[in-house]
Order: sequence, then C-alpha cells, then structure tokens
Amino acid sequence: MNCSLFGTDGIRGQANTYPLTPAIATRLGLALCREFASVAAGKPVLIGRDTRRSGAMLEQALAAGIMAGGGHVQLLGVLPTPAVALLVTEWGAGAGVMISASHNPFEDNGLKVFQHDGYKCPDATEEAIERHLLADDDSDLLCAPAQIGEVSLADDAAGTFCELALERFAEGLRLDGLTIAVDAANGAAFQTTPRVLESLGAKVILHHAEPDGLNINAGCGSTHPEAIANIVKQSGADLGISHDGDADRVVFCDETGDPLDGDEVLAVLGLRMKAEGKLAGDALVATVMSNLGLDEAMKKAGISVRRSAVGDRHVLEEMRAHQLNLGGEQSGHMILSDFNTTGDGLNTALQLLRALRHQDQPLSQLRQCLHKYPQKLVNVKVTKKPAFEDIPGLSGVLAEAKAELGEAGRILLRYSGTEPKLRLLLEARDADLLDPLAEKILAPIREALVV
Repeated sequence: MNCSLFGTDGIRGQANTYPLTPAIATRLGLALCREFASVAAGKPVLIGRDTRRSGAMLEQALAAGIMAGGGHVQLLGVLPTPAVALLVTEWGAGAGVMISASHNPFEDNGLKVFQHDGYKCPDATEEAIERHLLADDDSDLLCAPAQIGEVSLADDAAGTFCELALERFAEGLRLDGLTIAVDAANGAAFQTTPRVLESLGAKVILHHAEPDGLNINAGCGSTHPEAIANIVKQSGADLGISHDGDADRVVFCDETGDPLDGDEVLAVLGLRMKAEGKLAGDALVATVMSNLGLDEAMKKAGISVRRSAVGDRHVLEEMRAHQLNLGGEQSGHMILSDFNTTGDGLNTALQLLRALRHQDQPLSQLRQCLHKYPQKLVNVKVTKKPAFEDIPGLSGVLAEAKAELGEAGRILLRYSGTEPKLRLLLEARDADLLDPLAEKILAPIREALVV
C-alpha cells in the first residue's frame, strides 16, 4: 500500500496538526462525494464521533466538505465505532465516517471511513481518496450552489444502536443476578453499554463515564486493565468489562480481578461456537501476536487457527478470504461477522456473557480452556522507523535470540501503524528467558532510535 495518510486504521494523528486538520477533513468530505457512487447518488454520509474535544471540530469540517461536494450528511453524535458501521447498512447510507483515535490519548484523533456495505475501505479506495487529499487544487470537486447538500441530526442514533444490539446480539440472553463492572474509558460507550446490560437484567457498576473532552482513555479503559481489575475487586462484581475510547474493542477481568486478553476471549468464543455448530469452517483468525497456546487449545477441539498481520482490517481480510466468522486480536478487537462488519466491543461482551450463562461457570473457570505460553510485550517510543536491517547490530542479536529459543518460542518485532512506537513480543515456554532476551534485542534499538 502506497498511502502516506491512511494507516492501519484510517487517518490518524494529533488533532489540529497535519493531517488531522479541518482542511483535510473538508477535503475528505469532498473526496467521498467523488469516489463513492452511492454518496453521489444522494445517499447520506453518517458521521459519528467519540468524546474528544476535537471531534466536534472535525465533524463540522467533514460535513462541510461533503455538502460542498453535493452530498448529504446525517450527524449521529457520540456513539461507538461499530454503531456507525451497523447504522450505515441498517439505514441504507452511502458511507460512514467515525471520528476517533480509538485507544489513543485525547490529543489525537482519527478519521475512519466505512463504505455503503459497512466495511472499511480497501487499499485501492484509500489510495484514490488520498489522491484528492494531496491534490494542489480541489475546485473541480465543488458542486454548483443549487446542488449543495443538506445536513440533518439523526434522532437518538445511540439509542437505535442499543435497540439493534438487544435485538440482534442478545436474542434469548438474560443477565439477571449478574453484577457487571464497566469501565467506559470516558469514551463513546459511556451510555450505550450500561444501557444494554441493564436492559438484559444485569446490575451495572459504572466507572469512567463522565467524559469532559480531555479525559478519554486517561488512566482508564482497555489499555489500563488494572483500572477495571481494581473496580471488580472493590465492588465484588461477577466480572469486569473495559472498552477503549471508541468501543470497537473490549477487555475483561474475571471475578477475582484477573484480566483476560483477546486470546482467551477467542478461545472461549471459538469453543462455544464450535459446540453449537456455528463456527464457520471450524476455524478462527488470530494475529501473529497471539499466543501459541491458542493454537494448541483449538487444535484439541478440532479448530484451526489462521494467522494474519496485526490490525483488525487484516484480521477481517483473512476472515473474508476464507469465509470465516470469528477473528480477533490480543488487544481486544474481536470481529464476529455474523453480527457486524467491524470490531464491536459490546457484541463481544454479550457473546462472552452468553457463553458464561450457558456453561454456568464463573469466568475464572471458563477461561481455563486456554493455557498460555509466557510472553513479554515491550513498547518503545521511537523518533523514526527505519528498516530493521538498517539498525546497526540488530540482525545479529535477533539471530542469536532465535537460536536460543529454537522451536519453544518466537520473536515478533514491528512498528505500530498508529503511533510512533516499536513493539517487541517475546514468547517462550521458559519464562526466565524473556527478560534477558528482551534487553539484548532492545539495546541496539534504543541506541539507534530513542533520543
């Protein structure tokens, strides 16, 4: 892919700094009118956002661009990313855009584009859009005065999403007697997730649900699992649910406060769907970051694990290529394509709760279906992202580390697609190898890339 603005999940960056400026948002709106035939034909573009202060600014600029290109706009307000994807298809819209930087801090923001079918754009479409964003002149994209589009406010889009979730994700599910702690990350799900859980009979203990535009993901949410763990321990809840800022992902902790990662959720859901005859192809998709223990546990149940590159779009591409209906990442992005076209934290939570109810076990027991290899994940902030072979001394230490691990472990080294970070994952049957190997590998990296 040759795009320089689109990353692994839309256009991301610091708000009010190129490329996350009102000018780029306006150009994106113009580009959607040119590149999406359904928008040009009069179907509206739905715009949702999370709770960042910069979201309203980008929303207005994006809407202006769409209208200036002759397209119509429906503003959805604050709601989760998966709600935008679902409402695009439910309402027959021409496209959708979610304004969010997901798990990133409030300073950042992003523009995630969904096509009329609810799926994120393929590379070729992003490249076509980017050509408009980088053009010197956009006057040819402007429509005549009489063709300027209209804008409207959707009537309780978040409430509609909740109703659809109850109807489609939670059929036959009751949660009476369960106490569920929820960390909403001061983000997009601060109203929707508790509303749905309470409608199903659960008692909800809600935290981090007072967004002020600046506190999204701040010491809370899915990137801070210790927060929901503490809430569960203090409240005595039966389990904990923690979203990221736009609620396309979710992490859990059991009744003891011990966090689960996405591999454990994949294992629980995969086994339940297999037992019910609902796991397409008797296979699921995980990423190269997922634990080798997942492969072993699924193999015992007759389930194969396919691996994709990191990123929910890569997971979904692998799922669609092989007609599979379950995939996910350790980070908590889960895609259950029988229900939605993108990662959906609320749906994932409901399906895990369904498995919990069916097995009639606490989550601490249900998770025992997966025994993980010890892993160590290190994130390093970097000032640049050169090819790994160009970092002096790195190739040698990687070769030595791989030889030491042999077949009993693995090393994954990659740059983040959304942040200025390098990520190192080490996995080994022998946990004592992890720390010294990590230090050996990171030494040349820190010397070359960290100021």
